[in-house]
Order: sequence, then structure tokens, then C-alpha cells
Amino acid sequence: MSQREIQESLDLLQKDWDVDPILRDFMLGKISSVSDYPIKVRDVIFHLPYLASEKKYILWKCFWPDCHNCCDRQGRLPLTSDDLITIGKGLKYQKTSDFIKNETLTVTYQEPGPSGQMTTMTTINLKRKTDESEKDDGTHISCRFLDEKGGCSMHPDRPGVCYLYPFSTWLENEQGKARVHATYQFTGDCPGFYLSENLEPMKEELKEYSKIIYEYNMASIRTNRESFSSTSFG
Repeated sequence: MSQREIQESLDLLQKDWDVDPILRDFMLGKISSVSDYPIKVRDVIFHLPYLASEKKYILWKCFWPDCHNCCDRQGRLPLTSDDLITIGKGLKYQKTSDFIKNETLTVTYQEPGPSGQMTTMTTINLKRKTDESEKDDGTHISCRFLDEKGGCSMHPDRPGVCYLYPFSTWLENEQGKARVHATYQFTGDCPGFYLSENLEPMKEELKEYSKIIYEYNMASIRTNRESFSSTSFG
């Protein structure tokens, strides 16, 4: 996302939530004294920002159901092969192929990788609105499965990617084995970020998300292997 888009999201967020001015400056790229603090939790290495000028880490917690911006401002909902079966059945489709035809959209897009290289992704995405088209990909759209109270009508069978927020994740080769890494998405939409002198307040979240993130990556690997999606590095 561009800084302009992040600023627009932050301005919208601040209508309902207090946003720490230090965190706002960080998300807008105005703080340079930032280091990456890696911490291994089970099978995932989390990369948490550490602000040297403040001597504090950036941590996170979820404010659902008071906030459901992650469902209200989705950019896309890529599906794993597991999702295709589970969600298709939940929507009463007898055949996965019919679910894919009627309820999804296949798109190709680029994302920056952890080393700055561009990664080209082709994924089958759940339509966030019934008439979603390729031109809507990457834009903020409220998910059609979000109810008026902020709940997900397909929970707990919602797409695996929904469980990841606010993390993004990737794989790296480590001595011939795939190592799962994760870091935050700073889109300006989430009010859950805060500053802390130590990692203790987020200990339980890191444990919970290490399992979620690892399982999602394994599902993504299967999805590529089964040719429901593809990834190339440039």
C-alpha cells in the first residue's frame, strides 16, 4: 500500500478509535530508528518492530467485536484447497467446481517479498460481493458474509487467510527445510497496535498465531501443489 492509502485509512480509523501518534508516524514512514526483532514461537519466526527511539516494541491485540475492520476493508480473500472444499460444502455446493465457478474469482497480482523482490501470485479468491470483478481486486470491500453485528456468517469455516490478520507470512529455505516467518500488516485499518517495553503482554497471542500461521502455510503449500494457485519470484 502507498503512504497515501495508509494515511486515508488512518484518518478513517481515527474517527472511531484513538491512534497513538507515534504509531501513526511509524506507519507513515516518519520514524527511521526501527529494528527487526525476530522471536521464534513454536514453528514460526515472528518479526516484531522495535522502536529504538522509544525503547519499545510494537505489539497487537484484537478488539473484536467492537472492531471488524479486517472484514469491512478486505483487499482480497485467497482460498486454499482446504477452503474450497469446506466453504463450498457450507454454501451447499455438491461439486467444488460449481462453487469455484459461482462464488470465486481467479486473479493474478504482485506483492513485495521480504527481501524486496516482487512475488507474482495467482489465486482463487472468494468473492467479497456477488458481482465482484477483476477490477475490484485489491480494493477495500466489506465482505458479504459480515453480518450487521460484525460477526462472520460462515465462522468457523471462514477462509484461512481471515485468521491471519494482522499478520502476513512467508516461507524461507533454512538448511533444506521450509521455515515459516510472519510479520504485521500495517494498512492503517487496525486499532489493535500498541507500544510495550517487553513482549510479555502478547505472549498468548504469539502462541495462538504460531499454530494458525503454520497450518495456513502448510495448506498454502498443498494448494500450490494441487495447482489451485501459483507463485513465482521476480
